Amino acid sequence: MEKYRIAVIPGDGIGPEVLTEGMKLLKTVSELDGGFCFEDVWFPWGCQYYLKNGRMMPEDGISVLSDFDAIYLGAVGYPGVPDHISLWELLLTIRKSFDQYVNLRPVKLLKGAECPLKDVRREDVNMTFIRENSEGEYAGSGSWLFKGKPNEVVIQDGVFSRVGCERIIRYAFETAKKEKRSLTSISKGNALNYSMVFWDQIFSEVSKEYPEVETHSYLVDAASMFMVKDPARFEVVVTSNLFGDILTDLGAAIAGGMGLAAGANLNPERKYPSMFEPIHGSAPDIAGKEIANPMASIWAASQMLDFFGHEDWGAKVLLALEAVLTEKTALTPDMGGRAKTSETGNAVREALRKLSK
Repeated sequence: MEKYRIAVIPGDGIGPEVLTEGMKLLKTVSELDGGFCFEDVWFPWGCQYYLKNGRMMPEDGISVLSDFDAIYLGAVGYPGVPDHISLWELLLTIRKSFDQYVNLRPVKLLKGAECPLKDVRREDVNMTFIRENSEGEYAGSGSWLFKGKPNEVVIQDGVFSRVGCERIIRYAFETAKKEKRSLTSISKGNALNYSMVFWDQIFSEVSKEYPEVETHSYLVDAASMFMVKDPARFEVVVTSNLFGDILTDLGAAIAGGMGLAAGANLNPERKYPSMFEPIHGSAPDIAGKEIANPMASIWAASQMLDFFGHEDWGAKVLLALEAVLTEKTALTPDMGGRAKTSETGNAVREALRKLSK
């Protein structure tokens, strides 16, 4: 039997609650399949760890994580710990150390989920966002000059390498080719006359290798408008780190809210472990109340199954989510229900069992 070793970093706030349901789901899948299993090891890293130890994870944390097949991350953030510390010293450190240069975020309106847009069909909201995950404005390059003085200056660089742009764009073309869908590039070449012109140039170069893939290009402001007015025009989307971060939150709002927003941080070459996470916040104000929505963490678990080559189970998990969303008897308060986190998780697992008979 194949065993997948999962490093679970529940993080802060509601993170432990929602990841508990995600791991239960994965273990239910393994029991139903019988051909593989999961071994989960939990690490208490995050803001609470920082407040006690002065760092978000141990000094050898990356070395420890490198022995696992995948990382399952909850939410990170807590009052008293600046956001740039919680982000840079855990999430971004893991992404960069393991070269997880593909951020894969589905923006798909599941059956039963509420869409705030008027006159939009469910099938119109079905996008796969492929976000560059290692460079851009999140590369950490810049300067802070004359700190605290009247002539204080801050410079934040955007880093775009040919290797970085080409590999994410090529991954997006391969995805679009495999799925037989169109590919849209989103940039801002009219204003960012170096980085985004460079991005557009590489997109044009790589596109010549994929004549069978229909392509489109939009400026990010126009794309934001069209995501609301005409979401059906977007199928597979490739964009830079910062734009992808912003647009996928817009996408989450369109596709049922942050409680349904999942993301995968992939190292496609599988030299290092990939990481899967719900992309909502830690919501410390509701932590411990058992009302957090576990569906995003379950969707992230579905992405993990896909990455391990069990796409059939990944698809069944989404069908189970749709069954619970449609029945509306086990939804958490953010989705208009009264269910507890564990009750929603139980309902999804029961729906999965029914689908597997």
